[in-house]
Amino acid sequence: MKVKTQSKKVNKAWLNQHVNDPYVKLAHKEGYRARAAYKLKEIDEMFHLIRPGQCVVDLGCSPGAWSQYLRRRMAPNGAATGELDGVLIGLDMLPMEPVDGVQFILGDFREEAVLAQLKDKLRLADGSYRTVDLVVSDMAPNLSGVDSVDAARIEHLVELAVDFTREHVKRDGALVVKLFHGGSYTPLVKLFKDTFRVVKPVKPKSSRDKSSETFLVGLGLK
Repeated sequence: MKVKTQSKKVNKAWLNQHVNDPYVKLAHKEGYRARAAYKLKEIDEMFHLIRPGQCVVDLGCSPGAWSQYLRRRMAPNGAATGELDGVLIGLDMLPMEPVDGVQFILGDFREEAVLAQLKDKLRLADGSYRTVDLVVSDMAPNLSGVDSVDAARIEHLVELAVDFTREHVKRDGALVVKLFHGGSYTPLVKLFKDTFRVVKPVKPKSSRDKSSETFLVGLGLK
């Protein structure tokens, strides 16, 4: 006789929720690899961050839903393939199936050698660096379940994104990061307020209610 375990019940419930999720269905219909595309879409529509001609860096880009949305917004006709007006660079420690027009770097953003590869993508022919209009980060560490450890890991990733933004983003540029309510939330909001002229926390409608994730948007470097 088979006995259903609690984990099997949870997995089945999650699967049912996932299959019936309106954003999952919409992503499938519109050709996005994940429902996460609509989180960035909502943020973009709120703050008008993305347009053709920009230079955008997508951190933690795999499986590619944010990169797909970005390239469509940066295409003159909004197409998923073909002409791209601007520079779009994606980085992740996990592989990503190619997104047309995206320059992808496979590696860990926390490593100096990988960061050097990213900077090299921004290098111009005269040796100077292209300035970035927007950095978006959907990076998240592997969570251990130990609050203090997880808070430190989250904080470190966001701090690295902020450091990169300070060095490479235009004065009127922007940074969008994912973070979670918990021990790291308050210090990271303070870090943003110390760095940007305008700071807005956003919980997109497409972010699941049970999720503790939220997004911080920083506009205009101080």
